[in-house]
Order: sequence, then C-alpha cells, then structure tokens
Amino acid sequence: MKKIYFILTHTGTVLSRIVKAYTKNEFSHVSISLDKNLKEMYSFGRKNPYNPLRGGLVHEYIDSGTFKRFYKTNCRVYSLEVTDKQYNKISKKVCEMYEKKDIYKFNIIGLFEVSINRKFNKENYYYCAEFVKYLLEQANVENNLPYIVKPEDFKNLEGIKEIYAGYLRDYK
Repeated sequence: MKKIYFILTHTGTVLSRIVKAYTKNEFSHVSISLDKNLKEMYSFGRKNPYNPLRGGLVHEYIDSGTFKRFYKTNCRVYSLEVTDKQYNKISKKVCEMYEKKDIYKFNIIGLFEVSINRKFNKENYYYCAEFVKYLLEQANVENNLPYIVKPEDFKNLEGIKEIYAGYLRDYK
C-alpha cells in the first residue's frame, strides 16, 4: 500500500474568493501529491502567479509560484491509502499528461458550471477538482465523489485522513 495526498487550499485571490462565494466552502482549490513532502504536487491552476487568465496543468510548489506569491494560503492536507497498482497508475497518468501539458487548458467555464449544477465536457479542459477526480477514476480508486465535483468534496472520500491544517508555507 502507498499513500496519495490531497491538498485543499484557499489563496485569497479574486478567482478563489469568487469560487468560495459560490460554493460557500472553506477551500477553493485542490491539488494531488504523490509524496508526503508535497514535492510531486499537481493540479490545474495558474501557469504564471501574476496572470489569472492563463492556466493549465501545473506542477505546484509550496515555496514558489502561486503559493509563494500568496504566502498566506490556508490549507488542509489529507492522505489516502491506495494499492501499489493504483498509485502507479496515477503516477503514470500524471507523467503522461505533464509531458503533453501544453495541450491541456484550464476549464474556467467549468467553475461557473458548478454554480448552476451543470457540466459540459470538453476534451483536455479541466479545473482542479475535475483533474484530481479524473486521476482517481483512471486508477480505479473507488470514490463517492459527485459528478460535478468541488474541492471540498475530497474531504468526504472514504478512508481519507487529515494530517495537517494551517498555512501551506508552514507544512513540514
């Protein structure tokens, strides 16, 4: 058995405040990490910390990029045990997608679709929660996530354990 990690965050950016207002949830973003130190952390978000309009598949870091710019980012980190086979499938899929990261786009429309409880699938377009859910599905990780998924929905995964709450910058 191995562990994967879900990182729920709220940076306080304009877009994150809009998402938070619509969802009425504490967190507006979710990332997935393949290691406890969060060195292999991925999501769909800003490609440039100063440009909210250009997004896509990103390798996120606690101490650089968007999270460095928004150093008061609140977070919760959760772990989930998966089989070695599931872990390897997630890792392989992330690598495949990251190698072709330029074909993937941020699904800004999807964020607004959540607010009206509708979903329109567009190939290679994801928002953060869609991406993380997609990885779980590709690895056959059973989950109780809704069809239209929000970052906070990951808190309710069966078997998930909270391992940290606080500022992301203080995560050890």
